[in-house]
This record gives sequence, structure tokens and C-alpha cells, in this order.
Amino acid sequence: MAVYQIVKNGDSVLREKAKIVGQITPNIIKLLGNLRDTMYAANGVGLAAPQIGVSKRVAVVDAEEELIELINPEIINQEGTQTDSEGCLSVPGLIGDVIRYNAVCVRTLNRYGETVEICREGLAARALQHEIDHLDGILFIDKASDIRPVD
Repeated sequence: MAVYQIVKNGDSVLREKAKIVGQITPNIIKLLGNLRDTMYAANGVGLAAPQIGVSKRVAVVDAEEELIELINPEIINQEGTQTDSEGCLSVPGLIGDVIRYNAVCVRTLNRYGETVEICREGLAARALQHEIDHLDGILFIDKASDIRPVD
């Protein structure tokens, strides 16, 4: 697979609602691998396709040493709230405090086209919500308070 340049805030693709994946093709499988490789190369915990300039509802998350691949994800259940600092590979140099659900269940397609439900809490739940926001054209700075430079 390949490591891509990460699109930065100001690029219009980050503000668009990403297109639904109609069919799992070899290109979608390749996109999953490229997202994974790019995320790891950048030391991130998640990456959405718009962040590499691709308007598709595809993302990856690895917040707890478990790679989660998402195709057309949607949050179907949530509970509790948590507030914590977030940053973003597309908004380098800034962090801010964001209120998120503490636990979420996400319905998504896996790489085999099967519908699966993934339920996580804590950091993994935060990362899932952050990446799904990217697919809807939302950046963490849209929700954050106390936006500040990274120390």
C-alpha cells in the first residue's frame, strides 16, 4: 500500500459530506490499506478518506491496538458524555476540548461487505466519532472549546 499526504484544513474536500460506497471493490480495499499505512506513518489514531483527498465514506481507527475498518459507518447507539482534548492530522499544531459520547455503537460494512456492529467506549469511542465527523465534513475545531497550540 502507500502513504499519502494528509489534506490540511482549508481544502474543500474536508468540508464535503463524503460519498456513500455502493460496492466493495478492489479499489476500496486498497483505500483501506492506504488509510491504514498513512495513519500509522503519521502516528495517528484514526484517518478518514477525505483526509487523503478521497470523498468516500471510508475510515480507519486504531485507538487501542486494534485496527477498525469502517465503510459507510453510522452511529446507532450512544451513551454518556466525556470531555477531553483532541487534535487532528488535518489541523496540525492545534488541540481543543471536545464533548463526545463516552460509548458508541457503530453499524458499518467491513472489507467483505458484511454489516457489523462495533461498540466501544473511552478513547476508541472518541476516535470513531471524530472519524465519522470527517465523513460528514465536520472538523474537531467546529466542536471544540479552548482551542490552543499543542505544547
